[in-house]
Amino acid sequence: MNTINIDLHCDLLYYLLKANTKPDDKELGCGLPYLQEGNVKLQVMAIYAATQTNSTHEGLAQSKLFADLLENENFFLFDPKEDIKKQQDHRVGVLASIENASSFCEEDGSLDLGFRNLETIINNTEKVFYIGITHHSENRFGGGNNAEAGLKADGKVLIDYLSDKNIAIDLAHASDQLAYDILTYTDQKNYAIPILASHSNYRKVYKNNRNLPDELAKEIIHRKGLIGLNFIKDYIDHHHPERLYEHIEYGLNLGGENSIAYGGDFFHDKDHPDQSRYPFFFDEFNDATAYNVINERLTEQFSTEIMEKISHTNALEFIRRM
Repeated sequence: MNTINIDLHCDLLYYLLKANTKPDDKELGCGLPYLQEGNVKLQVMAIYAATQTNSTHEGLAQSKLFADLLENENFFLFDPKEDIKKQQDHRVGVLASIENASSFCEEDGSLDLGFRNLETIINNTEKVFYIGITHHSENRFGGGNNAEAGLKADGKVLIDYLSDKNIAIDLAHASDQLAYDILTYTDQKNYAIPILASHSNYRKVYKNNRNLPDELAKEIIHRKGLIGLNFIKDYIDHHHPERLYEHIEYGLNLGGENSIAYGGDFFHDKDHPDQSRYPFFFDEFNDATAYNVINERLTEQFSTEIMEKISHTNALEFIRRM
């Protein structure tokens, strides 16, 4: 099956920070050969840095690496106005995103400097699709998925700054409280900021803080947002790969027919410090070629229309509305 695919999140840019690495390496599931074989016509590339000293150096460096990708004959800056179905060549469309606002603003730096760094990233990448305010831990803006803090004062300033930037907010790594606070604050301010969870599954299917509780999933669906299916075992089920399809069915039953998308979260896991979690991916879902098999299964289990919505149409419509 040669269906078009869109993926909302991968960590190729962070991998390219390492010496002697190339976009076409097969060391991670979003290497160029896998993207091409998986017919991925848009891959969102995350700019990620942990909340620590010099985090902005890594963030700015990855924005330059993204600019380098645009000079590579195998990639191009994705344009939602173009007909994605007419793109028949080998190239992969890309957009940049930011995973953790520490990538542009450090804990002890000024917000003004942080916003200047963000503008530099936007200029280097030409477009930032979405920003996730936190990662696993807590930062100056709010609480991550392993924290309990909600939206902090600096987080409100950041949302104010983003209110007219046409950049979506990603809840994938937000604490529940931060996610609720972001939704409440944007409503109070009457901000029309798009919302998504770029790489999250469903907590009722498999319990993990990174997975969405029903209330948040329904709110994202109500706001015509996106929920990107995550392929890491920790968020599917440690032992049963088939449960990925339970997550899909659960999302559909919540009303997410027009919201479910792909957010595989492929990253270089071989040198991860916690090797007790290795391998992070099931063999069935360890690179972007998996989309071809998953699409066949979705067509059989649901319908061609549902498969096409999940594989690319939902994400494309969201981007076009932005």
